[in-house]
Amino acid sequence: MLTPFFIGKNMKNIKSYLITDPNYFSDNPEKFEEKLIAVLKNHKIDFACFRDKSSQNIEELAKIFLQICKEFKIENILINSNISLAIKLGFDGVHLNSQQFDKIENAKKSNLITIISCHNLEELEKAMNKNIDFVTYSPIFDTPNKGESKGVEQLNEATKNFPNLKIFALGGIIKDEQIKDIEKTKAYGFASIRYFI
Repeated sequence: MLTPFFIGKNMKNIKSYLITDPNYFSDNPEKFEEKLIAVLKNHKIDFACFRDKSSQNIEELAKIFLQICKEFKIENILINSNISLAIKLGFDGVHLNSQQFDKIENAKKSNLITIISCHNLEELEKAMNKNIDFVTYSPIFDTPNKGESKGVEQLNEATKNFPNLKIFALGGIIKDEQIKDIEKTKAYGFASIRYFI
């Protein structure tokens, strides 16, 4: 077991959000299952999202993901972008990308927990006006091919400007020190692919 990172007098218990990626988890069902179990054994996960834009067997992998997350009693199990598959397989929610603001209402009408990816203050405002459940705000730290990182100061500014939004910091989070910096803001939690690997 890894040492929990929720330590220190001024630290608060922020939520952790695991996002998968076939580059790290594989699209081979056996390897995918093995990797996911290892990650869930090592980390306390509050939210988990199956994210795969490239594999040919997405539905099969999504079913494995859902079953294993349920076995580990993950409370919020989401799938990336695909509302119809979320409903079909019985996921708790959907994580929409920043081109899917028009899908928020549909997702919420389907009783899905709804998260949307935001990259600037305008998108955060738009998400708030649509009564989104949660947002990710990214990239906070340097991430390959994701443009200039915002840094913790911009994250802090976003949480102050939108105090009613539940914001997950996302992007380049791979170390405990980064999470401790995020914990000093009013962010609801942090989301990552590589931190949990």
